[in-house]
Amino acid sequence: MAYAVLRRSSMMKSMAATGIGQSWRRFASVAVGTDLIAAAPNVSLQKARSWDEGVSSQFSTTPLSDIFKGKKVVIFGLPGAFTGVCTAQHVPSYKKNIEKFKGKGIDSVICVSVNDPYTMNGWAEKLEAKEAIEFYGDFDGKFHKSLDLELDLTSALLGHRSTRWSAFVEDGKVKVLNVENVPSDFKVSGGEVILGQI
Repeated sequence: MAYAVLRRSSMMKSMAATGIGQSWRRFASVAVGTDLIAAAPNVSLQKARSWDEGVSSQFSTTPLSDIFKGKKVVIFGLPGAFTGVCTAQHVPSYKKNIEKFKGKGIDSVICVSVNDPYTMNGWAEKLEAKEAIEFYGDFDGKFHKSLDLELDLTSALLGHRSTRWSAFVEDGKVKVLNVENVPSDFKVSGGEVILGQI
């Protein structure tokens, strides 16, 4: 299965039953073939770092072109650092398969979440995953909003966040896309799944 297609009716029914993410507007505008750099113009991400590193870099950000242009990238998004499924399953599924991704010619594996880069840094260090995976913050949610991958998780006291998703991106263009029905699901966005799709 090249990518997960969500039907609005079943998605909304599932979310209504859980009471989570009820302001989800529709399935993401991003799709296989989307150029992420063009779809999110003037959007940049913030590489995970300590506060002191942030100060010394003058709070620099990383343009999407620097992340994707001329590279083969596996990127996965999740609702939040230090949260349940994200910590126990999502990140570990990529960390333990990092050598297999390299064997398929992947230049980088990236984790992105609507968090500040300092929280992402602390989380990456706690998971001992910073050497294997590049962690980026989307502190204002602009990246996920641009792709219609944002989700209102106010009911879980998280505010506006990202849904759970993964993609294989080559030279900025989406080749494979997987989006979970609800953020508590972990069925299509894991490392093992996308490994089989590359």
